[in-house]
Amino acid sequence: MGVIECISVSAEGALLCSVGDDQAMKVFDVGKTVVQAEIDAAAELIDFFRFNAKHAIELEEQQPLDSDGSTNTMIYRGLEGFVAAVAPFNFTAIGGNLAGTPAIMAEIDAAAELIDFFRFNAKHAIELEEQQPLDSDGSTNTMIYRGLEGFVAAVAPFNFTAIGGNLGGTPAIMGNVVLWKPSDTALSASYAVYKILRESGLPPNIIQFVPADGPVFGDTVTSSEHLAGVNFTGSVPYVSLSLCLYWMLYIRRTFKRLWKQVAQNLDIYRNFPRVAGECGGKNFHFVHSSADVNSVVMGTVRSAFEYGGQKCSACSRMYVPDSLWPQIRQGLLDVHKQISLGDPVKDFGTFFSAVIDDKSFSRLKGWLEHARSSPHLKIIAGGNCDDSKGYFVEPTIIETTDPREKIMNEEIFGPILTVYVYPENDYKQVLHTDFRGITDLGMAVIEEAAKALRNAAGNYYVNDKSTGSIVAQQPFGGARASGTNDKPGGPHYVLRWTSPQVVKQTHVPLTDWKYPYMS
Repeated sequence: MGVIECISVSAEGALLCSVGDDQAMKVFDVGKTVVQAEIDAAAELIDFFRFNAKHAIELEEQQPLDSDGSTNTMIYRGLEGFVAAVAPFNFTAIGGNLAGTPAIMAEIDAAAELIDFFRFNAKHAIELEEQQPLDSDGSTNTMIYRGLEGFVAAVAPFNFTAIGGNLGGTPAIMGNVVLWKPSDTALSASYAVYKILRESGLPPNIIQFVPADGPVFGDTVTSSEHLAGVNFTGSVPYVSLSLCLYWMLYIRRTFKRLWKQVAQNLDIYRNFPRVAGECGGKNFHFVHSSADVNSVVMGTVRSAFEYGGQKCSACSRMYVPDSLWPQIRQGLLDVHKQISLGDPVKDFGTFFSAVIDDKSFSRLKGWLEHARSSPHLKIIAGGNCDDSKGYFVEPTIIETTDPREKIMNEEIFGPILTVYVYPENDYKQVLHTDFRGITDLGMAVIEEAAKALRNAAGNYYVNDKSTGSIVAQQPFGGARASGTNDKPGGPHYVLRWTSPQVVKQTHVPLTDWKYPYMS
């Protein structure tokens, strides 16, 4: 059988596989595909990732000698082919397809972060296998980290190419077969990653690229007895604007719907499926009166507006003491005047470009109209949008007199920042507002704030912006409505996709059924 290049899901729920050079279409049952893949290539894939990572780690340990007053380091620049292959997509397919991603965002995401995911997850897998139980006199114990029994369904978002690669890649590294459904608005970038994996030696049938209608994909995978896990990243806004009620409700239901379908079908599965999800959040910068004003301004502008605010960690609300607001307000307005929108491929001076599609544009336009009509909101910068050529939304700064206004509690996912100015003396009261963000920032935050916000965020940043988590440095994820907080990029994430088996081997024969005390 030829190499499987691409797979889609039909309305009838069957997997359609494009096989070989002749592009002949053959239909396979989900279970048959999984079993065949496990038999043919699972072990090979595990060896491919783990041993290469092991060899790379051993190679990096070979370092030159230091001398008095200086240190020497040999840097092994691995995956050159991977970087070279991805780089063109940073500035073309990814730059244009993913909401006009600026050059630095494209390189950080599509090349650097994805490589980090693969390298560190392989490293974490090796370290996990080194965690073994204790032996005892006369016996040895071994922990075998097996892949799950069945397949993992990976559902990816549009905004980060690296996330899509990680959603499918990490379960595969741990020995699983993966059906990877990319976002409809990020097909070209995701397929580029899939092609690179195949060209770099990934065996066929392991990660299967499955562009499909969302509900059809969900219904198909959750109805298979072989479903072993769901790995999801998407968005779960809290409430909807009436202007775009249908779209927002659909997005909000996605992860919950998958979870409910898994629960309803529990009786058909061979095992209890693992369900992991990251679902966005309502992120905030909480500013203390001791904060460095310039750092607050620069960090907030980057967090709120870069990539058009289309990050699950983007700052969309800000709490500022009245003693600092005049300075911070002026600083934000000064920077706002310098922000340029346009084509980041043609002009590297462009800070961000159009939002992803017409649905996103309509939703953000609805928020701007709400800001103009609400008696509690005042637009102090931006507020305009234009879809005559592309879906452009100005970076917008809104001031609110009501911290409970719905714009302060719903996920925006666009370049809109709302600021609540609180009386400095009411610091403690405001601190205990119902924060539901996935990440947050405390500028010069005191210990009391850290305690008060303990459960408000999965990632907590002090004197830094809420965006920009780095693999292996700030493993990312949130709880509450933000997801299952499994922390992709961290050492524990790989364990999520294994089914450990303990093997005890006794080396001393048992000579009697009685215990010594019985005689």
